[in-house]
Amino acid sequence: MRLKDKIAIVSGAGTIRPGMGNGRATALLFAKEGAKVACADKNLSSAQETVNMIKAQGGEAVALQADVTRETQARELVEKVVNIYGKLDILFNNVGVGFGSTGLKVSEEDWDAIMSTNLKGILFLSKYAIPEMAKCGGGAIVNNSSGASLVAHQIFAYATSKAGVNALTKCLAVSAAKYNVRVNCVAPGLIETPMVQPVMGEKRDNIITSRVPMKRHGKPEEVAYAVLFLASDEASYITGQTLSVDGGVSVF
Repeated sequence: MRLKDKIAIVSGAGTIRPGMGNGRATALLFAKEGAKVACADKNLSSAQETVNMIKAQGGEAVALQADVTRETQARELVEKVVNIYGKLDILFNNVGVGFGSTGLKVSEEDWDAIMSTNLKGILFLSKYAIPEMAKCGGGAIVNNSSGASLVAHQIFAYATSKAGVNALTKCLAVSAAKYNVRVNCVAPGLIETPMVQPVMGEKRDNIITSRVPMKRHGKPEEVAYAVLFLASDEASYITGQTLSVDGGVSVF
């Protein structure tokens, strides 16, 4: 019960395809550890599936629809959660996309869409979450970055947007420290999620063999435990950091 009596928002708590994504795995773990979880997603039915899973394990959660790249909807999401539960302690900014052409083949449309999705939601949700966390003495925000932000990557727009997440995390951490709000991020590597599975295909085994020192892909639950640590009081003196969850890829 590391999050007992805590109220948490997980954005992107559903999945784009059936399966277990980082957001869903984290929402389930947060609830298991005692938090009441607001599962937010652009797709309400997908968020509700996560809520049903949480309730099946005896936890408490609510599904809320929001496109957090829209400032108005991000603000309304935070307001709804505070109206329902009375406060906000934890935010996991998980919304993100990873499509797009490789290298300089990227289109202007894809570049703009990736930048908007991967950065605006973090900015706007944090903008309205931090004042609410300050009201109850502090809180924790964890942003979902990527191992692609730390090394050269073939999808330029994705890697650049995630490097922006790392920078934004540091900026938010310094700005929010006076309110006792900590801001960190996780940088997952090759994780077996619904977003990654169709992209990897037959290349997965070759990539694991050639690039991952631990010689396996990661699981969404392993990302969730890293998020849990950064969101919990156990990380009370940690802020502005990027924690790699990548089987050792970023060591090179």
